[in-house]
Amino acid sequence: MITPFEGEPSQRSTAGSTSVGETPAPRYSVRVSTPAPVGVAPLEMGDADSTDERVQLTTRYVTRGGEPWIPVMGEYHFSRDLPERWERELRKMKAGGINVLATYMMWIIHEEVEGRVRFDGHRDIRRFIETADRVGLKVMLRIGPWAHGEARNGGYPDWLQALPIQHRSNDPAYLELARRWYAGIEEQARGLFHTAENPAGPIIGIQVDNELYENGPHLATLREIAEDVGMQASLWTATGWGGAELPRGKVLPVYAGYSDGFWEESDTGWPAFGRMHFTYSTVRDDLTVGADLRDAPVEIDAEATLGADDPWPFVTCELGGGMALAYHRRPLVDPDDVAALALTKVGSGSAWQGYYMYHGGLQVTGELSSTQESHATGYPNDVPARDYDFSAPLGAVGAQRPHFHKLRQQHLLLDAFGSSLAPAPATIPEQLDGGPRWAVRSDGRSGFLFANNHQPAIAVLPPVPDVRFTVAFEDRSVTIPTAPMTLASGAYLAWPLRQSYGAIPALTATAQPITELATGTGTVVLFAAIDGVDVELQFEGVDASAISGATVEVDGDFVIAKPQASPGIGCEVTVGSTTLVFLDPETAAAVWRGRIDGRDSLVVWRGSGWFDDAFRVVLDQPDAVIDVVPPLEGDSLTEVPGEGTIFARYAAPEAVASVALVTGAFDAAPVAPVRRGGSSNRLSAPTDEDFDDAATVEFAVAAEALADADQAIATVEWLGDVIRAYVGDELIADQYWYGRPFEIDLAPYRDQLAELPLTLKAFAWSPATGVYVDPRVRPEVQQPTLELRSVSVQPICTAAVR
Repeated sequence: MITPFEGEPSQRSTAGSTSVGETPAPRYSVRVSTPAPVGVAPLEMGDADSTDERVQLTTRYVTRGGEPWIPVMGEYHFSRDLPERWERELRKMKAGGINVLATYMMWIIHEEVEGRVRFDGHRDIRRFIETADRVGLKVMLRIGPWAHGEARNGGYPDWLQALPIQHRSNDPAYLELARRWYAGIEEQARGLFHTAENPAGPIIGIQVDNELYENGPHLATLREIAEDVGMQASLWTATGWGGAELPRGKVLPVYAGYSDGFWEESDTGWPAFGRMHFTYSTVRDDLTVGADLRDAPVEIDAEATLGADDPWPFVTCELGGGMALAYHRRPLVDPDDVAALALTKVGSGSAWQGYYMYHGGLQVTGELSSTQESHATGYPNDVPARDYDFSAPLGAVGAQRPHFHKLRQQHLLLDAFGSSLAPAPATIPEQLDGGPRWAVRSDGRSGFLFANNHQPAIAVLPPVPDVRFTVAFEDRSVTIPTAPMTLASGAYLAWPLRQSYGAIPALTATAQPITELATGTGTVVLFAAIDGVDVELQFEGVDASAISGATVEVDGDFVIAKPQASPGIGCEVTVGSTTLVFLDPETAAAVWRGRIDGRDSLVVWRGSGWFDDAFRVVLDQPDAVIDVVPPLEGDSLTEVPGEGTIFARYAAPEAVASVALVTGAFDAAPVAPVRRGGSSNRLSAPTDEDFDDAATVEFAVAAEALADADQAIATVEWLGDVIRAYVGDELIADQYWYGRPFEIDLAPYRDQLAELPLTLKAFAWSPATGVYVDPRVRPEVQQPTLELRSVSVQPICTAAVR
């Protein structure tokens, strides 16, 4: 809709249809202009122009093959999972929209005993990278030597930690050990680095060390050593948060953003740093991440960490995919916390979306010790001995959680439209008291509008009434929507501003684009409607008579249309050869894109799955249907009546039922001993010896729960403090109570469970505990309480849809 930038009501024509009529002036306005030209980032990295698959950095964004690109990176630690699971889990990541895999090298896992370096089994980094390459993922290799990752000694072997040398410095004795470690990695990854001679090599980036704040020269030396032993990469990175001193030009700073932190104190509610990650800002740094590991308190000075003028892209590597747990503090991160934070970073100008963790795992049990950080190893936090689930989009057992699906919707947008979004810098208007948080990314003539009204449950934002946005471009202004709306509490969105789709030269809409597919009959574009907001389309350069499936009004040379159907798979608006489909939020989060028998396909499936040249569905939903475009060519499924004209609908295969184990009860309700320890004197977790006195219950696992399935996921519904699962004497999983079920994959123990029971040991929740648990789930009990509510096993069986 054309309006003066100042906000006065416009005088609209009535040519061709009814008049929109006058509406109140918009309160929220911003002017955008053509951004300054980009240059080459002043960094000593990037591929040569002659490389077809070249990865380069401009001063604002990343390019791939010369085209703007917004990479989507997810962290998954190969050594914290089983090799036989890697390909399946990497395919899940790919299906979730990840195109770059990040993984840590944990030195302690590879050389627990000095001089005996191991790259076998779950340590086989070469097999992992080759698998990622086969799946279609590029790789960011995080080589340490110090890694953190909630690992013992930050990933150092005990023998290295004990040496009388200056760690993480240019001490020659330390550098010689680092060189040996790097040389071992290079030998394993040789031939897999992305170079001019090997443009198909999957390793496009290398991160040296992690969270090193005050020794930039050492980071430069680490890069030199890595290159000297033969490592090559398009990109060299180092974590820039905490006001880190980095060697200018030698590494690209990468940043973090979490909605909560286990490293805070047990009497902290929502941490003060949280708000910045749900607010549009050019500030790239968060000084509080990992601050509890620094020698001196960190003063937060946002002005000292402004990043808008940095002459390189805003790259993230640790957007919180969830949050780890410590014994003293157990955050409950919701799926919308993760998705809203991620989209807010895009609206703030992020040029690279990187998640930590995207896939959870299990801490490794070493030959000499457990490998988690703990009070016993001098850390301020006691984390679980095995659990590193992280409440990630893909859990430790591979569960595809609600935020996996919510993030996939965003990643489809970045994949389909990232080439126009990447060059567009963020313009952040004045955020008025009581108004919406919003931003615009624009090239001066078109763009995307972002708004966020979500914060975690402990700090819910109220609805914002009377919202309309006006964006003044260089040639005209656009106001959306035409009538004021209420931005609901918890809403977050990205709307197109004058974007082209197929036969449509310019569209502004109150719906979020998902993806675009060229079919034999035209272009199909999927959008997500926003709860509580009517879908409104503002076309430029389109004749009203060319639009079907919508009511149409004309405002000068704008055509205003509203779909006639309610959002859903059958809500279609057609403009010439282009069909726009507007989905309700639930259906929008069920959209997948991948190849089925070589065909680029869109799938609507409200369950778990992945692509392996078929769409592989997990059979755990009764009476389910699957919608696909283009139609399937095989006969694996039966077609049934569907909705609309775009998707063909099929009946999904029959679900495989879960098996309930006979529910027992713990034999007592003991409370764990109360201790404090570590560098911050925080509450300590019960020890291995303490578990000799824990409550115990045993289950015989039925053979039908384990037979002939890729996985067998035991779900334990319980209430207490700490729980461990054993098969025989082997600790296979554990969890601190924080309000979510305890999940265990029993398939790797199929043979042992034929003879041995599954044993659970636990301590009761104490009403006197000083442990932080989210108020929404914190048990309100008057005496120590330990409950085992149910235990069930779901065999994970799949079917190929093609």
